[in-house]
Amino acid sequence: MKSKFFYKKLTALVVSGLMAAMTSTAMAANTVELGLEDSIQMALENNRTIKESLADVDTAKWAISQSRRKFGPALSWSATGMRTGGESFKLAKLQSGGNPDYEWNYGNTLQVGIPLYNEPLRQQVEASKLALNGADLTLENTKQAIRLQTTSTYYQILQCRNLIDVSQDAVNTLQEHLDNVNAQYRAGTVAKSDVLASQVQLANAQQELVSAQNNYDVAMSTLNNIIGLPTNTTLSIHDQLKYTKYDLTLDDCTRYALANRADGAAAVYAVKQAEQGVKAAKAGNLPTVNAAAARTIGGEEPFRANHDSSNNWTAGMSASWDIFDNGVTAANTHAAEAAVTKAKEASAQTDEAIQLDVRTALLNLRAAERNIHTTEVAVMRAQEDYKIAQVRYSAGVGTNLDVMDAEEKLTSARTNYYTALYNYNTSKASLDKAMGIPVDLDVTKYMEAQQAGKSAVEAREAGRLNDKALFETPKAKAEQAKTDKKAKKADKKAAKKAEKAEKSAAKTETKAAQTASAQPKAQTAADVAAEIAK
Repeated sequence: MKSKFFYKKLTALVVSGLMAAMTSTAMAANTVELGLEDSIQMALENNRTIKESLADVDTAKWAISQSRRKFGPALSWSATGMRTGGESFKLAKLQSGGNPDYEWNYGNTLQVGIPLYNEPLRQQVEASKLALNGADLTLENTKQAIRLQTTSTYYQILQCRNLIDVSQDAVNTLQEHLDNVNAQYRAGTVAKSDVLASQVQLANAQQELVSAQNNYDVAMSTLNNIIGLPTNTTLSIHDQLKYTKYDLTLDDCTRYALANRADGAAAVYAVKQAEQGVKAAKAGNLPTVNAAAARTIGGEEPFRANHDSSNNWTAGMSASWDIFDNGVTAANTHAAEAAVTKAKEASAQTDEAIQLDVRTALLNLRAAERNIHTTEVAVMRAQEDYKIAQVRYSAGVGTNLDVMDAEEKLTSARTNYYTALYNYNTSKASLDKAMGIPVDLDVTKYMEAQQAGKSAVEAREAGRLNDKALFETPKAKAEQAKTDKKAKKADKKAAKKAEKAEKSAAKTETKAAQTASAQPKAQTAADVAAEIAK
């Protein structure tokens, strides 16, 4: 029996050991160690808001393709199949020598058309190009916003961790004080009210500690959500909130922001797009010219012409011009001009908002910087005051209220210090966003390339700051690479054909030259033969 009990106990120990090992392995696998830059990079790769902006870029890109393809040929086919009957039908058939029992009539028309001149379509293409430029800049602005959100949440985790330390120190200090009060109460030197007051103060501190720990867990879950990790992932972060002096002036920051803010540049492209709408509206006064060709067959059989069927083709051009539209084009033009006015006002409002953002962030930064220095001194004085109050109470010349008041002021001073440090770092991150510090795209270089006539893809490459940067969804990028590969292959094939043609032309020229050079020699030999014959 003892042996059996021993083996059961041993088995239980082994199983419990394996379960503990599996649990620790799972916990280790669910822990991710990362820093601020790692967090930002993961957010740029996984955040769903950025993926939505990437999809908007793809949509704008395909809108360009849609507009351009309207200038290409369009092929359409229409077919009809109708059954007919009646006495008049049979009589007509007999008179024409046809088969009176024939009751079906089929028709097929195949038509191809292509626009030769269509100004509204051309303006639509130009407007869609500007829309893609705006989508590119909106994507960069979204990335900057996500970087700010990631940075602020990352700093919030550090702040919550600092506040946990403050709360834990407060709990430990009050517990020690309560132990001291209890000892003095047992000795009969203090009243019961001191014990009760100390217990209440300790309970309040414990509640603050629970709240601080909960805030830390919430901040960690929030960061996991931003960077694309499961919300229950444990993050191992070793950074600390620091103070780094910031020397830029308000004028420097504002100038940079007005030149580099992605949303400010997007507002400029919105104005250009509205101006393109005016040109499209005015194009209603211009004619449109199309070319078309059609083939029509019809008769007793669905896809075959016979002597009773129609069999003809047409080819030519058509033009239309709304000479008088009762002022519709003029009304559309005025509406488009009003849209331009609105877009300009929105752009000016964006510039003003940029200036306000920069000023607000910089003022918050300076205020937090001053508070850091002030609260540092406050923490040192509060520590000294608490020690004095504790010594006085132990000596019997101070009150319990003095000790608790000093401890509360110390906790408040430490909390204010870490809060000032947190506000300083988050204000700096907000100032980076307000200035438009780039993530993946240099906005100034992008706009310069676009104004020089470059396409959106070429402008992106001109302003690219990161080799890993995504400006389209991976699927669209793969399709673009496939298209580029096909174009490259076609260019190579054309180059080979051209090289072959050049070689053939060179060979022909060489042969012609040889023939030409041989011609005088043949003539000279004939002359010599003639002279000999003489």
